[in-house]
Amino acid sequence: MDQQAATLRSYWIDTVPPGDPAPPPDGDLTVDVAVIGAGIAGLSTAWELVRRGRGVAVLEADRIAAGVTGHTTAKLSAQHTLIYDRLRRTRGADGARLYARSQTEAIRHAAQTAAELGIDCDWEDTDAYTFAQDPAHVPALRAEATAAREAGLPAEFVTETALPFPVAGAVRVAEQAQFHPRKYLLGLADGIRRLGGELYEGTRVVGLKEGEPCELTTEAGTRITADAVVVATHYPVFDRALLFTRLSPRRELVVAAPLDAARAPDGMYITPEENTRSVRTAPHGDGERLLIVTGEHFTPGAGGDTEERFERLARWAGRHFGELTFTHRWATQDNDSTDSVPLVGPLHPGSRHVQVATGFGGWGLSGGIMAGRLLCDRITGRESPWSELYDPRRIASVVREAPAFLKQQADVARHFVGDRLPGTTRPSPDDLAPGDGAVMHVGGHRCAVHRDTDGTLRAVSARCTHLGCVVAFNRAEQAWECPCHGSRFAPDGSVLQGPAVRPLEQRDI
Repeated sequence: MDQQAATLRSYWIDTVPPGDPAPPPDGDLTVDVAVIGAGIAGLSTAWELVRRGRGVAVLEADRIAAGVTGHTTAKLSAQHTLIYDRLRRTRGADGARLYARSQTEAIRHAAQTAAELGIDCDWEDTDAYTFAQDPAHVPALRAEATAAREAGLPAEFVTETALPFPVAGAVRVAEQAQFHPRKYLLGLADGIRRLGGELYEGTRVVGLKEGEPCELTTEAGTRITADAVVVATHYPVFDRALLFTRLSPRRELVVAAPLDAARAPDGMYITPEENTRSVRTAPHGDGERLLIVTGEHFTPGAGGDTEERFERLARWAGRHFGELTFTHRWATQDNDSTDSVPLVGPLHPGSRHVQVATGFGGWGLSGGIMAGRLLCDRITGRESPWSELYDPRRIASVVREAPAFLKQQADVARHFVGDRLPGTTRPSPDDLAPGDGAVMHVGGHRCAVHRDTDGTLRAVSARCTHLGCVVAFNRAEQAWECPCHGSRFAPDGSVLQGPAVRPLEQRDI
């Protein structure tokens, strides 16, 4: 059961590889709305806007649907583990109902959009389950089932599922869905183009000047003038409201293996036990389904052996589903807001023309579609019934957020201070095996040093270009990761994932 032999690549991207890239703009642009980011939130927003006659340009630093959305587990569900009992206590019954309604309507809207555009995205209607094997968790599951049902979802507590192992209990929510996210988003991108929208890849936005109009600047120096701007980069690359104080990044691993269709469980499953275990299957040829197991979440750059995390996840899958041959493994990254509700709306309290969508907490598919509709309403002067629930300026949540806020800031402060103290060990480049990396002092500078598989050494600055935290190396994924806000860099220092927009500086070695 060797998962290391699996392709270190998302199944969704591997099965629908990118075609020819959409080139960056060949000159300055003027549009009604500029959308930064071509994932589920960005493309959903652009789609809603072009349908209402707005001129839209989508600016993507990498490739369309190749970032966070291209690495998701691809569950389209309003059941977000154990959210409704918490919402009932922190936001009241009305807040829980608005959350359930907004997420449910997002699922229905995605189904309608796929049908309207004729997108064959392996859409499957199915049920969603949050389960536990430990009987001690049954009271929490019962409370969640009650809260979800009162919020308007078709929810019930059950003790039987289609999983090949017993559970102590589960919350079952009917009428949910799963699909191939990349097929859906590429179809959505084609629909945007047909209605006159412009999509640009390899276009990293590095500057924002707010005003009437707003002005964006790309890494290449191109200027985009727009009446409105949407920052849909997962983690905001512009953070004038200090949203990074209310977001904590987490990374989760995914392993996938073909499974005989007769052994594949119906439904989508998740448990917070064992550092999270999420299970679903997808179409995979005659007589087979692809088993997709997600879990082992951790803070990027916080240390630990990612390879061992992959091994634990693979062993769990094999223990419960029998002998498996893993074909794919990858990782996904999410941002949790301190009050468990996404931040969708004005970028900061004084912002009139810049909107943001972030903090989806692992449920970015339904959340991103919801955000697209909400932001389109805001930009076109319509009122969304749940705009107040998701508004990043919400004041009432400050007290509720306090414990999570303080923990997040303590973690960040620990890195800001601790990473600047002298280490007890002093590794040298000679200590690095091929494919390994470490932070070390070279020539009086703290450097992130990596040895390639052919033995070549390269060094870059160890300080993240976002806010200066010291990065750590993820050997399994061959990336430098920032433990403070989740920025990720290739061994050569180039940006893989924001909020950083500038590469790590090169160092001589």
